Amino acid sequence: MTARMTPRGKGLAVLVVAAFVALAFLPMMGSAYLLTLGISVAMYGVLATSWAMFSGPTHYISLATAAFYGLGAYTVASGIEHMPYALLVLFAALGGGVLALLVGVATLRLSGVYFVIFTLGLAEFIRQVVTWVQNNFTGSRGMYVLTDLKDQHIYWQLLALGAVVTVVGWWVNRSRLGFALRIVGNDELVASHVGIHAPAAKVTLFVISGVVASVVGAIMAPRFTYIEPSMAFSPDLSFQVVIMALLGGVHRLWGPIVGVVPFTFLWELISANFPTQTVLLLGVAFLLIVYFIPHGVVGLLEKWFKKGPRHG
Repeated sequence: MTARMTPRGKGLAVLVVAAFVALAFLPMMGSAYLLTLGISVAMYGVLATSWAMFSGPTHYISLATAAFYGLGAYTVASGIEHMPYALLVLFAALGGGVLALLVGVATLRLSGVYFVIFTLGLAEFIRQVVTWVQNNFTGSRGMYVLTDLKDQHIYWQLLALGAVVTVVGWWVNRSRLGFALRIVGNDELVASHVGIHAPAAKVTLFVISGVVASVVGAIMAPRFTYIEPSMAFSPDLSFQVVIMALLGGVHRLWGPIVGVVPFTFLWELISANFPTQTVLLLGVAFLLIVYFIPHGVVGLLEKWFKKGPRHG
């Protein structure tokens, strides 16, 4: 199976490229609020899409996004006074890849709730380690990230990363790796009988997802100026990414962005009006999505168009 593009695919590719080019002009509109929303949408869009690349075909629910994101953020924070920012982003990618490889080799033989629990605990474990190190060796719980980067630079970096993730996702979906993962997701036993090395396929996609999340954390670090463990490794981030991806739909590459855009705007309203109930509302949103739209908005739309509108 090769990544050959059909005429329909070429047309879609042109639309995607045009969309990215148009979005690149958002900072030129001169609205600080729109740029802030644009950064949030771009960040969550990249995270949700990369999460779906792994969890979509394998059906493994990973809650480790915050672990990789925080690792990337702290990589930049700890070295920004001594090394160039671009080099630190590269180190963040390498660190995320190594962590994902170690975690993947150790845990991807687990399944179901065991894998979910482990990935959720990973971010908390790293947060506690970072907190302990800072309390005992640096004398503070946070770090300053002072750079010349402005919001528009961060937005453009996230947009460029989103383009890269889109290309990688397109390639994976049409490659032997994507084909193998879909078989693994449907029935891992069948996959092993037809010669697919399931652990290697799962680890490969998990590493890609981990690298992307770490790079996102590294890109976002300068925007916050001051970073502490509770913010960098927040479990809320992991749940938000999962909810957004599931809301949009994970069986299409463009599905997660369908969930990211409305949920980002909704979450802005919730955070502003109900700041103390965010965790509760996250849980409620997760339950409602899983129960009522298990295949996401994209699944509902495809089902509707397949049946067609009813007349009479």
